[in-house]
Amino acid sequence: MLHHKFADHLPEFSRLIYGVWRLGDDPDTSTSHIVQKVESCLEQGITTFDHADIYGEYACEKLFGDALKDAPSLKAQMQIVTKCDIMLVSGKYPDRRIKYYDTSAAHITASVDTSLSNIGVDAIDMLLLHRPDPFMDHHETGKALDALIAGGKVKSVGVSNFKAHDWNLLQSAMENQLVCNQIEISLLERSAFTNGDIAFLQENGIAPMAWSPLAGGQLFDANNEAAQRLMPRMKELAYEHGVGVDAIAYAWLLAHPAKICPVVGTNNLDRIAGISDCLKVSIDRETWYELYSLADGNEVP
Repeated sequence: MLHHKFADHLPEFSRLIYGVWRLGDDPDTSTSHIVQKVESCLEQGITTFDHADIYGEYACEKLFGDALKDAPSLKAQMQIVTKCDIMLVSGKYPDRRIKYYDTSAAHITASVDTSLSNIGVDAIDMLLLHRPDPFMDHHETGKALDALIAGGKVKSVGVSNFKAHDWNLLQSAMENQLVCNQIEISLLERSAFTNGDIAFLQENGIAPMAWSPLAGGQLFDANNEAAQRLMPRMKELAYEHGVGVDAIAYAWLLAHPAKICPVVGTNNLDRIAGISDCLKVSIDRETWYELYSLADGNEVP
């Protein structure tokens, strides 16, 4: 398994990350079934698990934590990432009128306490702010995040979906260094390679996490024009390496020098067992650009 240290004081994270956002969508949400998923990941060396307070209408962290209660020895083998600040309109919060973002100290602190309780761990390895908050008081937010690290509830802090200016604003009010930005990257969502997002992270030695690395399934949509162009070549590469087509998509991300960490989400046990097949695939520069150009529909300028 490939690993990455986001900071010297942190454990190594697996470059392949299992995302739990669909955990509650599985018809089988029993603790034994979830333990099977976790164990399958760990057997492959996938030790990093990506959560958010809102996943599954605020249910996925608890489902995961209940499974760990049945198999407590698994906790010591994993790194936990979770996110906060999105406030969903939900039956769980009937008084909430609209969806909005909350990066207040009170909300961040309460959300972390809830996540710790739900997952059943003593500390979160990496806390991410889920979305940039246009109403953020960066001094208040930064102080709250530093306090969570000082108090031992959180080992590190990062962000998700932030632009460089959002990152710099928050970082300017923090003593601790932000360690990650989780952004959308896939063969069908390549803008981060050219809009400055990945360049900024590379400049600062920050490895991005990539959410939706299969473009939310659009990569397999026969009606998607980019997918139509890509699929024949991806199937050829998959056949050559004896892997599934999804492994080619993950390997394309892993090949990039920015040390991208794909966040993979599936409830299918067979597909979970095959996540690490992408490590069997070597994508050289010319093949990387071949897939990039097919996705774009044009050769590079």
